[in-house]
Amino acid sequence: MVIKTDELPAAAPADSAREPSSQAGGKGRPGATELPSVMLLNGDCPESLKKEEGAAEPPRENGLDEAEPGEETTGQEVIVIQDTGFSVKILAPGIEPFSLQVSPQEMVQEIHQVLMDREDTCHRTCFSLHLDGNMLDHFSELRSVEGLQEGSVLRVVEEPYTVREARIHVRHVRDLLKSLDPSDAFNGVDCNSLSFLSVFTDGDLGDSGKRKKGLEMDPIDCTPPEYILPGSRERPLCPLQPQNRDWKPLQCLKVLTMSGWNPPPGNRKMHGDLMYLFVITAEDRQVSITASTRGFYLNQSTAYHFNPKPASPRFLSHSLVELLNQISPTFKKNFAALQKKRVQRHPFERIATPFQVYSWTAPQAEHAMDCVRAEDAYTSRLGYEEHIPGQTRDWNEELQTTRELPRKNLPERLLRERAIFKVHSDFTAAATRGAMAVIDGNVMAINPSEETKMQMFIWNNIFFSLGFDVRDHYKDFGGDVAAYVAPTNDLNGVRTYNAVDVEGLYTLGTVVVDYRGYRVTAQSIIPGILERDQEQSVIYGSIDFGKTVVSHPRYLELLERTSRPLKILRHRVLNDRDEEVELCSSVECKGIIGNDGRHYILDLLRTFPPDLNFLPVPGEVLPEECTRAGFPRAHRHKLCCLRQELVDAFVEHRYLLFMKLAALQLMQQKASKMETAPSLENGDPPSSESKPEDPPAPEVGSEEEGSSASGLAKVKELAETIASDDGTADPRSREVIRNACKAVGSISSTAFDVRFNPDIFSPGVRFPESCQEEVRDQKQLLKDAAAFLLSCQIPGLVKDFADHAVLPMDGATLAEVMRQRGINMRYLGKVLDLVVRSPARDQLDHIYKIGIGELITRSAKHIFKTYLQGVELSGLSAAISHFLNCFLSSYPNPVAHLPADELVSKKRNRRRRNRPPGAADNTAWAVMTPQELWKNICQEAKNYFDFSLECETVDQAVETYGLQKITLLREISLKTGIQILLKEYSFDSRHKPAFTEEDVLNIFPVVKHVNPKASDAFHFFQSGQAKVQQGFLKEGCELINEALNLFNNVYGAMHVEICACLRLLARLHYIMGDYAEVKRPSCCGGSWARQTGCGAVPPGSDSPPPPQALSNQQKAVLMSERVMGIEHPNTIQEYMHLALYCFASSQLSTALSLLYRARYLTLLVFGEDHPEMALLDNNIGLVLHGVMECDLSLRFLENALAVSTKYHGPKSLKVALSHHLVARVYESKAEFRSALQHEKEGYTIYKTQLGEDHEKTKESSEYLKCLTQQAVALQRTMNEIYRNGSSANIPPLKFTAPSMASVLEQLNVINGILFIPLSQKDLENLKAEVARRHQLQEASGNRDKAEEPMATEPEPAGASEDVASQPPAAKDPPSLSLQG
Repeated sequence: MVIKTDELPAAAPADSAREPSSQAGGKGRPGATELPSVMLLNGDCPESLKKEEGAAEPPRENGLDEAEPGEETTGQEVIVIQDTGFSVKILAPGIEPFSLQVSPQEMVQEIHQVLMDREDTCHRTCFSLHLDGNMLDHFSELRSVEGLQEGSVLRVVEEPYTVREARIHVRHVRDLLKSLDPSDAFNGVDCNSLSFLSVFTDGDLGDSGKRKKGLEMDPIDCTPPEYILPGSRERPLCPLQPQNRDWKPLQCLKVLTMSGWNPPPGNRKMHGDLMYLFVITAEDRQVSITASTRGFYLNQSTAYHFNPKPASPRFLSHSLVELLNQISPTFKKNFAALQKKRVQRHPFERIATPFQVYSWTAPQAEHAMDCVRAEDAYTSRLGYEEHIPGQTRDWNEELQTTRELPRKNLPERLLRERAIFKVHSDFTAAATRGAMAVIDGNVMAINPSEETKMQMFIWNNIFFSLGFDVRDHYKDFGGDVAAYVAPTNDLNGVRTYNAVDVEGLYTLGTVVVDYRGYRVTAQSIIPGILERDQEQSVIYGSIDFGKTVVSHPRYLELLERTSRPLKILRHRVLNDRDEEVELCSSVECKGIIGNDGRHYILDLLRTFPPDLNFLPVPGEVLPEECTRAGFPRAHRHKLCCLRQELVDAFVEHRYLLFMKLAALQLMQQKASKMETAPSLENGDPPSSESKPEDPPAPEVGSEEEGSSASGLAKVKELAETIASDDGTADPRSREVIRNACKAVGSISSTAFDVRFNPDIFSPGVRFPESCQEEVRDQKQLLKDAAAFLLSCQIPGLVKDFADHAVLPMDGATLAEVMRQRGINMRYLGKVLDLVVRSPARDQLDHIYKIGIGELITRSAKHIFKTYLQGVELSGLSAAISHFLNCFLSSYPNPVAHLPADELVSKKRNRRRRNRPPGAADNTAWAVMTPQELWKNICQEAKNYFDFSLECETVDQAVETYGLQKITLLREISLKTGIQILLKEYSFDSRHKPAFTEEDVLNIFPVVKHVNPKASDAFHFFQSGQAKVQQGFLKEGCELINEALNLFNNVYGAMHVEICACLRLLARLHYIMGDYAEVKRPSCCGGSWARQTGCGAVPPGSDSPPPPQALSNQQKAVLMSERVMGIEHPNTIQEYMHLALYCFASSQLSTALSLLYRARYLTLLVFGEDHPEMALLDNNIGLVLHGVMECDLSLRFLENALAVSTKYHGPKSLKVALSHHLVARVYESKAEFRSALQHEKEGYTIYKTQLGEDHEKTKESSEYLKCLTQQAVALQRTMNEIYRNGSSANIPPLKFTAPSMASVLEQLNVINGILFIPLSQKDLENLKAEVARRHQLQEASGNRDKAEEPMATEPEPAGASEDVASQPPAAKDPPSLSLQG
């Protein structure tokens, strides 16, 4: 049978571990950056990071969704992960004793970290902790310390310095002085990244005690800047990074640097001198400082005269900060203020992220003196090697040892996954630094005499090679182009084998870095590989693409274990001596046993089967679906593979087909037994055999649900019986299974098992005669898979786009959504063709724009890559600004500035051999023109994506396709690693070019790496989601909390998946806020909100949401900004959720500024015309209506109405709701005619969609009556005035401000949160319904992700919808449909 996740070892298979937020609210999110686990438990650490107590349940199957709803889990299943914490007292010199909460499985080292971060002890680094006079070992766990218990006193004892400790101390002081300075984040150093949330919240979140009195209607300024208003054409760049007040640095010192007198001479070493520092204080006093073993003191040296004797005041201090406090009053005052500010910042603003996130814009910064950075640049600091014995790290040993850690139970698995994740993030950082050093020419090649392209490098125990075709290795596959894509294919292979995680099989640490137009592959080094020839080393696979092939029984055994989850067929090939060799992978996959005795596999570039749509094979005809779409097309290289997601989806599809065919035959057998009519010939399965793409059997879940489901259940049972081969199945049933297996291409005739042979159609690979039939079947299977991609996956994707089930907002999210469905980016042109031909073309306008933008920027990236290879370092900024001018500026003939001639050396001809790759004296880049570049872009789009662009200049492209230049600039910068100056660019000026060379600040690497997963945490997360979907919010909340705990355990504090966890927790706390005591909460969000015909919604509670909702969502926003980027679509989502919770806790001005920020980011990333904008504008309009800014509110609500009408059709229920919201504002303005007009529109939609008797229709009709009465009353008053003039007796007009509760209720509705009043009986019915569906799901064996009730969170697909998009079942209790 098809493998289930739980048949695999602990770590989930590559794609069972879909990122938790892959469907979050319908937004695919780029799953790229994932982050390391330096878990700084700061003194003021957020609650989620303080070790939470609570028991975790072990993931049974794929989580706990098998337990009966509501059934209490038994005590035996509970594993206690967190022991309860206790508090200890800390005694440090010079300050009052304080108590600290610790947990038994923390290390002593973690207390050190906390003390180094606390405001009053942060200046100490060189100390030990003593308990009852005994020193505690740094690396021991607290629970192993004898006598350590609640209330124990730990004494901080100052230790003597060594050179290493002194350097660490100076580095730490530097970090404290720079702690509010964002320059490291802008420069992309040390895993620092940006966050701007605090600018918009003024730090007032979560302070629920002193919540603002928003309801007293303090006058708040609600007017947004002009560029945020609907209809504005302006798209400024500067607001992207608003200046934070805290960044105006408090200057403590002018200079702190290493002295020129280092290192100390021998006689001074013997006096204990370790090193010398030079300091200029803020008062301009220049002092020289000695770091000695006992501490720091002033010496009498000057810049030109060495005198190591102590100077006055003769003050020896163990901490550099205490010494500086003595000699500089300004330092004392400012340092204290700086630390106060530092610890007030949210910990998530300062914890390092696991992988570096780069910013594509940065403000102009002063370049300041920085001793630590200067030292780093000129010493061979290879990664914190000063912290590690033996200097450089043996990356391969670390990577492999962590994989060998035990994993029998949950605590062991957590420890193992944490170690794997930490080593991976460190390795990625080191590999990135090394790759940049290689391209910048700072590393000597190991084969310096060879041509630059062929050089290889070793640095810091990592092997680096360039993405060029060395020794014609890839000659038959496309030369350099193939050599360029091979590393990413290889990385995908490594990722997959790592995820399957078979014991005894090892892969190399692999990172692929694109930098300055070059692709560098960084790999850990197999022990002993450099001492021997490759021919001797390889004992499995082939080094010449299949001419000589060898195999090895141990490798076959290990790879056999991966073959099932990876759907790889064990097969035989012929070698050059015509001998049969058995393999269980592609021939290129090499097996090498290292000197450490481990079995390594490498070169996994063809782990997955080839994509026949892009691999024309003479004599092979593709299915009609492919030929109709113009395939096969020759691609630039022959390494096009199907994605793993596609292979999985195809096998899933075949499995359903298998079940349906077998069920159909069983039913026919049954019928033929009952009737005497001639039975269907058994050997003659239904004609679907030839074209399994259109399943003939009735869809599971249609009217015949009952009979069909029972048939499927029988098939499942039967298939299992036959597979177990105990001889109980009767021959006719065996025949049924055999026919079904044959029809779907299963390799076994007794059970469903579809696998692929990755060597089919591989040039140079030959198969034995005896396997010809198998090869023929495999060829057919590959053709079917290629057809499946075109006939099922792409149309399915476009349908999802049209239904707004997924809402990408930029190129990265579009690419993510395509990849999740197994569609490679080379199909982008085909996706766009289908969008253009779609009947719902208008509703796909946003997809078309994103797709065209992605197509243009990807084509430009391909050109930019080769363009950059011809540029030497001195011309880099000039070349990049020239390219950007040609790409985006309306200026017709930009001229490139070559480096000034007077600086060009006269002796240019005698060049050193060892120069950076491709650094020819080449100024060919300078002659590029905009016309030529755009012609090349159109050509590239045609050649690569098979799409014809109708534009010759950037202005035509913007005009024709409705694109924004600022969006194109963002996309190209993110794809190529360019960082530009934060300022307003005049793209449209025809008098001067938009960019000068001063505008290009930096070029960063673009890094691809493996993201190790926290498998147990992920299962908990999924189970929690399933519970929430079924309405068991409390249980769901507990599971999600546990998942958060486990994620923190593995990833540390910062990670994309933790972000998804926090968002869902915040939403659950918000929903359960006041309803937790009532025993019948039902969250109606996401798919439920769309499909319930819920009756009236009770008013949103006006009591504030619990502080957890706010604080969790605040963490989610900060984490999204830090880990994914400040303007990533995911961050925009998080801002919107936070605004809702702020509004609910009466922080109205904060809610508005957050919504305005979200709107600005959306405008920058995409523009105004996006379905998500309707939701945003409805939110803004409602909040403004709440504070009676009616005219402003109308601008946003009417824009939302226009956008909803365009994307959902004028008859959609979303549009009806929009009309109602607009009517309410007109009512508040007493413009009853307009109000009536809008409400009538809404009423008509409800009536036609839901019928007269639906509660929504009745509500609307009531409201119409009410409006009519008010309009009549107003008319009477007007008539009275006309008749009697000013003496008329008029009752004053009532302008009613809506109550906050009613505004909140509407906000909840449009954001997909409904509170349904359920009676106990309804609840029982609901539970029964849930259970029934659950069984059905089980029976159908349908594990298709798209139909599983596991939408990631209760959130509408980014849309404001309060009731069903289809008429609901006419039942009294709201029947909650669970199908996502």
